[in-house]
Amino acid sequence: MIARLRPLSALFLAGMLAACASSPSSNLGELPRTPDASIEQLLQQASTAKPDEATVLRLSAADLAYKQKDLGRSTQILDQIPMDSLKPAQQVFASTLRAQLELARNKTKAALKAFDNPSFQRLGEMPVDLQARAGMVKSLALAADGQTLSAARERVFIDPLLNAEASKANHEEIWKLVSSLPLDQMQASSNEGDLNGWLELARITKSSSTLKEQQSNIDNWVAQNPDHPAAKQLPDALTKLKSLAAQPLNKIGLLLPQQGQLASVARALQDGFLAAHYQAQQGGQAQPAIKLYDSTQVRSLDEFYRQAQADGVQLVVGPLEKNLVKQMSSQPQLPITTLALNYADGNQEGPAQLFQFGLSAEDEAREVANRAWNDGMRRAVALVPRGEWGDRVLASFSRNWQAAGGTLIAAEHVDQPVELARQIADLLQLRQSEGRAKRLQGVLDSSVDTQPSRRQDIDFIFLAATPQQARQIKPTLAFQYAGDLPVYATSNLYTGVNNPAQDQDLNGIRFCETPWLLNPNNALRQQVAAQWPAANGSLGRLYAMGADAYQLAPRLPELKAVPSMQVDGLTGTLSVSASQRVERRLPWAEFKNGQVQPLENSGI
Repeated sequence: MIARLRPLSALFLAGMLAACASSPSSNLGELPRTPDASIEQLLQQASTAKPDEATVLRLSAADLAYKQKDLGRSTQILDQIPMDSLKPAQQVFASTLRAQLELARNKTKAALKAFDNPSFQRLGEMPVDLQARAGMVKSLALAADGQTLSAARERVFIDPLLNAEASKANHEEIWKLVSSLPLDQMQASSNEGDLNGWLELARITKSSSTLKEQQSNIDNWVAQNPDHPAAKQLPDALTKLKSLAAQPLNKIGLLLPQQGQLASVARALQDGFLAAHYQAQQGGQAQPAIKLYDSTQVRSLDEFYRQAQADGVQLVVGPLEKNLVKQMSSQPQLPITTLALNYADGNQEGPAQLFQFGLSAEDEAREVANRAWNDGMRRAVALVPRGEWGDRVLASFSRNWQAAGGTLIAAEHVDQPVELARQIADLLQLRQSEGRAKRLQGVLDSSVDTQPSRRQDIDFIFLAATPQQARQIKPTLAFQYAGDLPVYATSNLYTGVNNPAQDQDLNGIRFCETPWLLNPNNALRQQVAAQWPAANGSLGRLYAMGADAYQLAPRLPELKAVPSMQVDGLTGTLSVSASQRVERRLPWAEFKNGQVQPLENSGI
């Protein structure tokens, strides 16, 4: 590994760099060190140095500017260094720095493109610290691009190059990556020994149905793989789980309305919950007992919890009614840990014993913002329904989109179909275009062969709409000269059933959706739908939520203690936020020929 220079004055820097040129690695090119000099001093030295020395000085100045978070200065210096004048190691250094600059600007694709330089084919011949840096940056770029398995592979590859402290931090990052993969991507492949071990550890951790089973599986894995890096020192997340495994969950109280307006919704949730319970029992593992309670009969939360405690309940799932969830949220503490199946208003923290889970449209708006940004979109307009629901979805999208760095140019609230064409025309500024054409005709005093054109500063449309609205909106966009604009949507536009005859007008729309509706081959879905055919349609989201509530119940302590942990659910990939709300990441699909097609790398 190339040693760092001791502090040197700017006066002697160029001489020292020149002396290094005779080292055995000079055919690959000398690399910048860490001199005791400012950016200005480095550039001043470069202006009078020989070409080879000047190159190293400028690379050092660009790197120093990046480390000082002066991205503009670093880019400016780097742009002035012709890549074709650099030797292989210098090209790798410059390309890696370029990738870091692009990542700092959230330009993931540009960062990955920096690694296309042919000199990376000789990376194994280069200094160890350069290999490690390049691999680390490439892993970050791959992870930001959603290529999680490739990002983990890159970190496993560079791990032997790191010192003990850096290696431990690298192991934690590897674990975060592999544990976030869906189960079907945790399959071993040939000639990837250490990576296969990480994948197997993640698979047995994620697929265990109880903490006790999980701990047993981890212990067996360690015994079978004593020389694996993770066996020598388990990731912190798995170490924390040991203390939780000694606290088994034996009885759950399911608190749902058995009558009233929400009874049909509650019935789907309950059926999904119990179906997951019976499926787990069939797997041969001991499962907690379930006791049903009617939330419409609850007159006092204190009284309910006293009864639940007397019944031996250790965890409550429910209620569904928002007013009861708000009451729970306002309490300083709850007698029993509770997973509510709705959300209290706002994001204020409730008592430590309260978790909240629901099919939040805000989760989907956040997913749209993340997906569009990762696809390279930067400027958006939005179409949402008029009313409180549309306001919430728009607020969530706007907040997450702007936090990522995107620009929301305009938004329209759609309501009456008769107003739709005008609203879209206003959104795309078509009326201004028509006005320009008319003014031009007046100036020329003759007819002008022109057609209206939409504004050109829009990358995509964020759409939250019902199936009926969406089937009107997409053709209207084409009529308004915007048929080429990408559309990213929430799941509301999908009925849950393929209907090519009606959904041709949705072609090209990308939307996030629950794994339940995108994967008809899921074993639990098939069992449930055989008994309740409605589970194949939009109601399937509620059955999936019930099933996920059962899967979440025993793992709440784990998800709270280890924020990086995730559960592959049927409503999405689930995690718990700092405010103890269950957040979902959803897979993606697209309408093609009127039918829904899951998108590649979408987690299905």
